[in-house]
Amino acid sequence: MEKVNKFIFVVGGVMSSVGKGVTSASIGKILQSKGYRVTNIKCDMYVNIDAGTIRPAEHGEVFVGEDGIEADQDLGNYERFTNQICVKDNYITTGQIYQEVIRRERNLEYEGEDVEVVPDVPKEIIRRIDACQNKNGSEITIVEFGGTVGEYQLLLFLEAARMMKSMRPNDVFFILVSYLPTPGLLGEQKSKPTQYAIRTLNSAGIMPDFILCRAEKPATDAIKNTISMVCSLPIERVISAPDVHSIYDVPVNFERENFGEVMLKALGLEARARDMREWTALSDKVSSLKENVKIGIVGKYFNFKSCKDTYISVIEAINHASWFNGRNPSMVWLDSEKYEEDPGKLKELDDVDGIIVPGGFGKRGTEGMVLAAEYARKNKIPYLGLCLGMQVMSIEFARNVCGLKGANSEELEPNTPHPVIHMMKGQKKNLEEHNYGATMRLGSYPCVIKDGTKSAIAYATKNVTERHRHRYEFNNGFRVLMEEKGLVFAGTNPETGLVEIIEADNHPFMVGVQFHPEFKSRPLTPHPLFRDFVKACAANQTGRV
Repeated sequence: MEKVNKFIFVVGGVMSSVGKGVTSASIGKILQSKGYRVTNIKCDMYVNIDAGTIRPAEHGEVFVGEDGIEADQDLGNYERFTNQICVKDNYITTGQIYQEVIRRERNLEYEGEDVEVVPDVPKEIIRRIDACQNKNGSEITIVEFGGTVGEYQLLLFLEAARMMKSMRPNDVFFILVSYLPTPGLLGEQKSKPTQYAIRTLNSAGIMPDFILCRAEKPATDAIKNTISMVCSLPIERVISAPDVHSIYDVPVNFERENFGEVMLKALGLEARARDMREWTALSDKVSSLKENVKIGIVGKYFNFKSCKDTYISVIEAINHASWFNGRNPSMVWLDSEKYEEDPGKLKELDDVDGIIVPGGFGKRGTEGMVLAAEYARKNKIPYLGLCLGMQVMSIEFARNVCGLKGANSEELEPNTPHPVIHMMKGQKKNLEEHNYGATMRLGSYPCVIKDGTKSAIAYATKNVTERHRHRYEFNNGFRVLMEEKGLVFAGTNPETGLVEIIEADNHPFMVGVQFHPEFKSRPLTPHPLFRDFVKACAANQTGRV
């Protein structure tokens, strides 16, 4: 079989946040369904080395890869759509590029030559893209550029892509994802912003091979014809990308436009397979669900950016689990700070079928989370605690069941008399030295599940691995007391004894995990803990009715 080494660059025009990440993930899924090995790369323009030091309210969720990379949320979409495992090679930032160029210069790896922004920075970008493809053994690598074509900070990445095209004219292709606005007073789509984006891309020496037209409604034939003429493309390469019911409808919708075959034709390839059956079946199932399940998310990152961006992996894991259980998920955002102001507002938890307390950092809102955990325990409301949510569950149990007044986490109250959550070994030095970036317990670690627990039933196996992102852990000095009082320690790390999973006894479903199971949930294979949590929520709904 002839060796295939193709590259597809996905760039945005007009405005950001129109779905380049989902588009890139969908392209990967479609090409996989045609029988090709793919990998996805996200290029962020930030001078940050990774996404770990950026506020989630500012940038959205920090997605943790298997090797501990703290990355942009789009890597989550890549994993969910293609089932590939993302690591540091799949994430490139401006900060990484400059850091490496300067390191090489200091080590005389440029052999005394002067080091220039162009071409040395674009060359380092190209080196990383090639390295990712080689490491993954991929035949087609899809590279998504953050931002839009008109941004100054994108120029060096566009130059790297242009250089690759000049060196490998038959192996490098460009997709422009551009928005078609529909002004309310006019009621018709307008292509002028997209035309401007095309011209801007041309000014960087790049001709798009495909235009994906994002809009509320399908692109009209007139719009397609106009865009086709402006960028000298066959009309079949102007693809309609309207809003859909679910992001998982996007690959199916693209295939209705014959996008996969058109792509392969442009790449000079032929389909080796044609298998989107399971994905199409999921799309059909999701659109036909009638019964709902109502999940309350008790958190604190609700005041800035969209909740959907801040908790995207949690949301998708709920979606996957709900669809598996034949339910249409309804999510409500419950600000934990209001419970601190007025505990009487906890009564609103009676109106949801279950609650999730997701991850987070800092003291703000945590006392409200503790109150929510107590209410869920006493009123038998299904509860799933993720990272901070597990720690909150431990604190609540220590205070209200074990009688440890003032029990808390050292992160939230350094002088607590009962530090049931304390700092992990080695982390104190990091904080004292202000060494914050990429120093938490990050990435995949093993966990051994205790027989007979709800977690054991969910996983149906004794040994699992899950991804982490934390500096604090359960204090094993309190384990004996809390076990005697009924807290179940359902999962531990076999090497360190670190507590990974706790469960409340005599409760339909109250599970807290130190890790982030949401990162490993997939639309066709929901995470076992989310799956059984939603199952318990559905049962709670039936009982309440």
